[in-house]
Amino acid sequence: MQEISTSFSIKNWSDDDKPREKLVQKGKSILSDAELIAILIGSGSRNESAVELSKKILASVNNNLNELGKLSINQLMQFKGIGEAKAVTIVAALEMGRRRRGEDALKITKISSSKHVFELLQPQIGELPHEEFWIVYLNNSNKVMHKSQLSKGGITGTLVDVRLVLKQALELGAVGLILAHNHPSGTLKPSIADKAITAKLKNAAEALDIKVLDHLIITQKEYFSFADNNIL
Repeated sequence: MQEISTSFSIKNWSDDDKPREKLVQKGKSILSDAELIAILIGSGSRNESAVELSKKILASVNNNLNELGKLSINQLMQFKGIGEAKAVTIVAALEMGRRRRGEDALKITKISSSKHVFELLQPQIGELPHEEFWIVYLNNSNKVMHKSQLSKGGITGTLVDVRLVLKQALELGAVGLILAHNHPSGTLKPSIADKAITAKLKNAAEALDIKVLDHLIITQKEYFSFADNNIL
């Protein structure tokens, strides 16, 4: 008996199953992550549709879009049906999403909780594959005056320049500091080094009547606050 050939082209699907048509007719919120990625890549491989290929890519990162955003162009090109152009499109789209979250964070001008600090810095450091240490400078109304990266690549006593932190605080006229760094491993437990750096900065700042209000450890979706846990 002759085998019936099957086409994996989206063109042969019903309009209800086509991601682009579905978005136009029913809105963006109804589409799955795989369908949104399928729109980006346009087509799949000879043996699977764009949606099925997108599902396979998502499955490789446990359906986590944050993890997908960490994949390089070369890693994406390991999937059959994903060439350089498609890989670049996926990377660009996810980077746009990350920058959009960063712009939302800019709206936070006054810090009234540790959650505000998390929302302010997570878009910048929450998904990085390496550690970065940041300082948020506040005025006497707890409004953000400035935020800046202090070190990159790891956290040790030698990488945290207390003099630089306090020099900038004095230049800005800041009266409060919030320390923050990310843990790419995802662990929220502060290390001995984390606690030592916090104490070092806190003691030095107090001599200039500047308060260290908190220290946050930030991951992709969660954070640990020294102040909230009464260990500041």
